[in-house]
Amino acid sequence: MKDNRTNDIAPVKSHHYNAGTGIVYIILSIWALTTIYPIFWVVENSFKAKDKILSNSFALPIGELFTLANYKKAFGNLNIFQAYGNSIFISGCVTIGVMLVAGLTAFALVRFSFKGKALIGNLIIAAMMFPVFATIIPVYTMEAFWHITNTDNWLLTMLSVILPQIAGNICFAIIVLRSYIQSLPLDLEEAAHLEGCSIPQIFFKIIVPLAKPSLVTVAIFSFLWSYNDLFTQMFFLRRPEMRAITRLLNELTSQEGTNYGLMAAAVTLVIIPVIIVYIFLQKYIIKGMTAGAIKG
Repeated sequence: MKDNRTNDIAPVKSHHYNAGTGIVYIILSIWALTTIYPIFWVVENSFKAKDKILSNSFALPIGELFTLANYKKAFGNLNIFQAYGNSIFISGCVTIGVMLVAGLTAFALVRFSFKGKALIGNLIIAAMMFPVFATIIPVYTMEAFWHITNTDNWLLTMLSVILPQIAGNICFAIIVLRSYIQSLPLDLEEAAHLEGCSIPQIFFKIIVPLAKPSLVTVAIFSFLWSYNDLFTQMFFLRRPEMRAITRLLNELTSQEGTNYGLMAAAVTLVIIPVIIVYIFLQKYIIKGMTAGAIKG
């Protein structure tokens, strides 16, 4: 009897690496090194004294080079926790606002037909071409007229930063969400409509769960952009007790411009949340950016 078991064995795929692939890996490795090493250099020098950095800037902080004096001074002289709280509040409100407004706008542009729809879509794309500094003076004048800038009220001051940051992020968010919603089938929405669901119910119960990858991507980018936005904070966060973490770092740079150890410690404290967010949520960023590219 003939043994046919060898026919059931799946062929082993061989991977061929050519010179082009090797060059790509080399370029990516160099790019990663030039991106990651500066961060590593800042972190390691945050554990060194000022005079040690000038003489041993590339040495690891081991033995007599190691010190926590920079972090003690940063937490002692600067309102780090208050600045963190301001930053988290601003970025969190901006993220929620962008997701809500951009999600509803993208849903309306995709699922409804109305006059001026094409014009609105073109204006959204065109708005992304304007840099922040081109609109900051009109925005500041408008908010000054509303009496929400440079006030003693903490909430109004935070609002003066939140509103322009939402406006600055919303166009990108609409474009990302619109592309994703266009790839979603209409069957579930039509079935929900036949069951008596209203438009808001369809959006929050059908669209939001299905568009979760894209919404998470928008949330991550909006949060990080708001967190790192120094330009807007310099205009609207003038009072020391209301400064966010990046504004506080900028103030430290002007006061302690030659104290490299303290500056390195402050930069490390600023980038820690950014690194944590990226490490744990990077898969959502990639998935959300590519999910709407292929329509089923």
